[in-house]
Amino acid sequence: MHPTFPLLARTDFPRLRRRSLETLQVNLGYRCNQSCLHCHVNAGPTRTEAMDADTADLVLEVLERRGVKTLDLTGGAPEMNPQFRRLVQATRAMGVRVIDRCNLTILFEPGHEDLADFLAAQQVEVVASLPCYSVANVDRQRGEGVFDKSIAALQKFNALGYAQPGSALTLNLVYNPQGPVLPPPQEALQADYKRELEAHFGIRFNHLFALTNMPIQRFGSTLVSKGQFESYLQLLKDAYRADNLDTVMCVSQVSVDWQGDLYDCDFNQMLGLPARLDGRTRAHLRDLLEHSPVDEIIRVADHCHGCTAGQGSSCSGALEVGSR
Repeated sequence: MHPTFPLLARTDFPRLRRRSLETLQVNLGYRCNQSCLHCHVNAGPTRTEAMDADTADLVLEVLERRGVKTLDLTGGAPEMNPQFRRLVQATRAMGVRVIDRCNLTILFEPGHEDLADFLAAQQVEVVASLPCYSVANVDRQRGEGVFDKSIAALQKFNALGYAQPGSALTLNLVYNPQGPVLPPPQEALQADYKRELEAHFGIRFNHLFALTNMPIQRFGSTLVSKGQFESYLQLLKDAYRADNLDTVMCVSQVSVDWQGDLYDCDFNQMLGLPARLDGRTRAHLRDLLEHSPVDEIIRVADHCHGCTAGQGSSCSGALEVGSR
């Protein structure tokens, strides 16, 4: 795999500081039942990194000590970590919102047959990957047969009450472009998704998040191999919008890796750019027990243009007003 950080390190991206800590995004490990081209984590079935019980306990301590409003669980497939269900149950018992970034096909893996029922019982918000409403496009990006399993999983969530009128169970979908292009306007794309998925499969969902592909890890390496890295990075820079700086996710979120180390965002985690805290150039969950991350300088590089290009991009989709 081609390293991408040396191509991103020198940057003129504006300096940012964290304003609050509202969300703890925790990567439970890089093991996944899929290997997707756009994956910035380089996750897959052969990865073995996984958060242990002691680190999961620290997550719970930090949530309580810092009064964090949202626990955002990701991976890999976060559900494959043995700590996943214990973390969800303990966090929900605190009254903290929990998001599960679910690839949908995990529902059909051995040992996860009751996963959808568990998530519904715990009132977990599901953010599900579905890069297109076309079978050909999804299978090309994520693997043969993924689309059919994804549709079946969404229908299962709907049957449990997710995204149904009057229900408190939230089901959001995630779109990623097929290649080195910016995502289309989120609001119009969401309308297309809702029309097509309901007409052909009877599927309902709450919101669509249109995410920009980051030029790092597997996707970035593919761009390098195809000679498209520089042109894609220039596309992101040319589409830069300063007004998106106010709502980029890193100003209110901290990313945690499977070992408990802290990063300003999930993308920085994959590039090995640790967060600064209380004068430290590297920080860990245990440091959050004693020190607040508020007003800390956020580490930036050229990939940050991906979050501010066009309509903007974050783990909750487009940033511009009216896009969500």
